Amino acid sequence: MIANRLVIMAKAPMLGRVKTRLGREVGLVEATRCYRAMLWALVRRLGSDPRWQTWLAVAPDSAAAHAAWPPGVGVLGQGGGDLGCRMQRLFDRMPPGPVLIVGSDIPDIARRDIAEGFRALGANDAVFGPACDGGYWLVGQRRRPRIVRMFEGVRWSGPHALEDTLANLEGLRVARLRMLEDVDDMESYRRWRRQPLARFRCSSSRGMISTKLHGM
Repeated sequence: MIANRLVIMAKAPMLGRVKTRLGREVGLVEATRCYRAMLWALVRRLGSDPRWQTWLAVAPDSAAAHAAWPPGVGVLGQGGGDLGCRMQRLFDRMPPGPVLIVGSDIPDIARRDIAEGFRALGANDAVFGPACDGGYWLVGQRRRPRIVRMFEGVRWSGPHALEDTLANLEGLRVARLRMLEDVDDMESYRRWRRQPLARFRCSSSRGMISTKLHGM
């Protein structure tokens, strides 16, 4: 039976290496703690679902062998290149079957979103979860009858990322999921902190910053 595969793109939660834009507003320690809390919560929420296999694609590649990643999921390196190169590599190298790729800093991703994404690939070649900033929090491919080259000429980190990606899919069937936002500035951080359990998740990471981040 061909399996569904979910890949979560993640960076090693090292001080000064993640959420640097947010860090300019809340401090690097708090931004790192926030990122780690969101990542661990996302893996706990999605990683145990039997409807798909979950992988963490991590950067840098050397972090793939580190023991500090959440348990119960596969871990592999993202490889080099820009974001498009790294995601295309995942589509190219995953075993046969539908693949969804999501970011690790979108706290509202639910299991129903992932299930809906895989359902959409039953009748479509690609699926996107649009983000509020013009990018996307999810991208998926059916990968049959071929793997599509999706990311040529995409302008990343701006309002054109989704538009540019869709331009590479002309003539193909494309589905969209609901719109979500990442936590990347003070306003989105405050909204995340107001969510149930967010404060607990954030504070529960306090003792892990110095012992697990600097040595990765």
